[in-house]
Amino acid sequence: MEERRRFTRTSAFIRVELTNPAFGTVVGTTCDISDGGAQVLIENELIPPAGTEVSVIFKKVVGPVNAEPVSMKVMHVQKNLVGLMFLARD
Repeated sequence: MEERRRFTRTSAFIRVELTNPAFGTVVGTTCDISDGGAQVLIENELIPPAGTEVSVIFKKVVGPVNAEPVSMKVMHVQKNLVGLMFLARD
């Protein structure tokens, strides 16, 4: 199978908060991350459907990695694993 990814993935375990007015805030953990997006494992929460735009804060133990939420889009969902793509800022 041909690899179609444009960005190299890096394994990373970072807490994330995905927020959308329709469902509130969902907490998960990244499995991997790249310049194009991230794969996030969500446990015991509502899973946002593919196509949903979310505001994402990446968190470390003592605070956020990003001060302002970044816009991302849910590209695919497999059980409790979601693929997120970074959206370009206006």
